[in-house]
Amino acid sequence: MKIGIVGMGWVGASVATSILHSGVATELLLDDAKPGLAEGEAMDLAHGASFYPTASVRAASIDEMVDANAVIIAAGKGGGPKDSRLELLRVNATIVHDIARRLSEMRGMLVIVTNPVDVMTQVAAEASGLPPARVIGTGTMLDTARLREALGRTLDLEPRSIHAQVVGEHGDSEVVLWSSARLGGVPLRKWPGWTRQRELQTAHEVRNAAYEIIARKGATNHAIGLVTAALLRWTLRGGRRIVTISRVQEGAAGIRDVAISLPTIVGDNGAVEVIEPEMDAEEREALGRSVEVLRRAYQEALSKP
Repeated sequence: MKIGIVGMGWVGASVATSILHSGVATELLLDDAKPGLAEGEAMDLAHGASFYPTASVRAASIDEMVDANAVIIAAGKGGGPKDSRLELLRVNATIVHDIARRLSEMRGMLVIVTNPVDVMTQVAAEASGLPPARVIGTGTMLDTARLREALGRTLDLEPRSIHAQVVGEHGDSEVVLWSSARLGGVPLRKWPGWTRQRELQTAHEVRNAAYEIIARKGATNHAIGLVTAALLRWTLRGGRRIVTISRVQEGAAGIRDVAISLPTIVGDNGAVEVIEPEMDAEEREALGRSVEVLRRAYQEALSKP
């Protein structure tokens, strides 16, 4: 499998490392606008070839990635401690638009990591002209992983035993689907000791996780690297997993013409089937607000300062 990564900052480097350890790539191509950075990262990663499944790593241009099975866009300005993801709109939209336009003839999938990821997914889909199923944002996969980790820590359970998910924007308007959360088939809301207050505290922790990490180390990178590698493994190997990724919606849950995360079957044809999750009235209303946040953000991304 040939995989390309555009943008070799903190996130791109973590994505590259996770992809190599996952064994999904046999050829990994790296690009960055900063002269020498992609080449340096390729050299550094290649020196560890004894410790991951066989794969070649080299610097390459975006044009060389057109025939890749997947290209990850991780390029753009990162958020500071006081930046919301939506404040990164215009500068990152310009960067992502240019990269996606150059990949309009690609045969594989375009995977967007750059924040704000939902808006950048829609920008990339529009600029590339690729079918919506082949332009995928990592969306709330990371938020869902954070939710399960937080619940596992609180309830003293392995996170993979917890079935709960976050939908909507990867950001401040995200929606935790508490009504459908399950532990071993038991609704979370019937779990001994579980309360509404715990829901509010956990949702706040998940929603603010990135800000807390950025305040301490300047960026979030390791978990999103693992998320992206897992997404590629499941798609490129035809795993048909259900994950909460972002794509331009075409009617699921009554949502059209906006990129937002919903549970989606991913496989070797991309984000092939979007599933409408079980939601109570409060969650459905919150998802509607998230849709409107992202609609406005997309329009702002297209407007001139």
